[in-house]
Amino acid sequence: MARIQASDSLIPRQVFEVPPAEPNNSTAETGSQGSGVKLKKQISLLDGVAIIVGVIVGSGIFVSPKGVLRYSGSIGQSLIVWVLCGVLSMVGALCYAELGTMIPKSGGDYAYIGAAFGPLPAFLYLWVALLILVPTGNAITALTFAQYLLKPFWPSCEAPIEAVQLLAAAMICVLTVINCYNVKWVTRVTDIFTGTKVVALLVIVGAGVWWLFGGNTELWEQPFSGGLHSPGFISLAFYSGLFSYSGWNYLNFVTEELKDPYRNLPKAICISMPVVTIIYMITNIAYFSVLSPDEILSSDAVAVTFGDKMLGYFAWIMPFAVACSTFGSLNGAIFASSRLFFVGARNGHLPAAISLINVNCLTPVPSLIFLGVVTVLLLFIKDTYVLINYVSYVEALFTLISVSGLLWLRYKQPKTERPIRVSLVLPVIYLIVCLFLVISSCFQSPFEVGVGTIIILSGIPVYYLTIHNPVKWLADTSQAINLWCSKFFICMPNQEKFD
Repeated sequence: MARIQASDSLIPRQVFEVPPAEPNNSTAETGSQGSGVKLKKQISLLDGVAIIVGVIVGSGIFVSPKGVLRYSGSIGQSLIVWVLCGVLSMVGALCYAELGTMIPKSGGDYAYIGAAFGPLPAFLYLWVALLILVPTGNAITALTFAQYLLKPFWPSCEAPIEAVQLLAAAMICVLTVINCYNVKWVTRVTDIFTGTKVVALLVIVGAGVWWLFGGNTELWEQPFSGGLHSPGFISLAFYSGLFSYSGWNYLNFVTEELKDPYRNLPKAICISMPVVTIIYMITNIAYFSVLSPDEILSSDAVAVTFGDKMLGYFAWIMPFAVACSTFGSLNGAIFASSRLFFVGARNGHLPAAISLINVNCLTPVPSLIFLGVVTVLLLFIKDTYVLINYVSYVEALFTLISVSGLLWLRYKQPKTERPIRVSLVLPVIYLIVCLFLVISSCFQSPFEVGVGTIIILSGIPVYYLTIHNPVKWLADTSQAINLWCSKFFICMPNQEKFD
């Protein structure tokens, strides 16, 4: 089996000895010699579907579907973009299904890039994810949750920023505790809030259908009027659409905790992606039936504007739905993304303390707390929202590299067992589209692309100074932190081995 090379480790794997822990119940999984613990496989097929749907359907479809409309120019072309983004995400997800069953390790893109191209490119992905992608995305989701939960208390103005920040921080702390304590709790929260947000979207769809059946079809008389057809605008429309579908690869981050991953990973993808695409399609039809393009483009939260126009006294449902949606989405994102840093530390690309597992709960507690602390700190940075503008192209770039890795591994390791083997047409199509998006973004948003590239390249000196040839005092400090965390959080090293 392909594996990430971990020879450039920051510190030795075992820097302390811990006596074997007594399992607190029948679910504990420890090494036969008490030498370590491993993550327990607790995620079922239903949980996997809920994670994908729950993470994808965040605040985007409720708050800002106007991005696709702005760069499409017409509602007809906008709907085509939404469908094609769903199809493209499905193609990407199927490619990741092959990678995920061929390399059944948690970590997603990090694991696949490392297996195909080595430790440095994998570290650069981890570096960008650590610095910007994951904590910034989580912080913005938490802020969105707080803003819409507080909306009924400040109906005519914005809620005080201090109240928003404190509520967002409290939300992150609560979800971090849930994730630390029990994976089953995490999946239950995900299942419940995924169902809640789907019901809220069905309310929008139902209201839109009622409006259309009432004979209000004037907005559909010229659906393609005003369409924008230049490659630059098309690429920006796809960026906006794909952003709303982002999260389809999150189940690959937790492959080691998925029951029967060879069967359930592709099934979860094949169930969830068409469901999300259909929900997005019919929700946008409802929006376009009730709200004019000008109303959508001028709205800060399209679902709230829709609710104000259609739901009367029940308009409060939409801010509440946005809050529920972001709560469930952040819960799934914390669960999945913490495994990324856990795997990175296990491979020596982050301090080894982050790869420790609590012996009682069998969760990566240090990784979750590390992610939670970084996310809370970002809540209080004035320009948090600006940071996310620099990495849209970076996400597309690393997805392109991951899918390139699939083709490279087909050539480099043709005899490696692949429980799922997709047609070569799919990764080639996905590669061409991603390449088009990355290149076009260089012309449309050169400043953002430049900043994103600088962030990526800044990881190269960090890699050589801290991992490839680490200084002694840094290694000693990391060992001391590792020992302290193992005692304070009652943790042991991960036992999982891959051949």
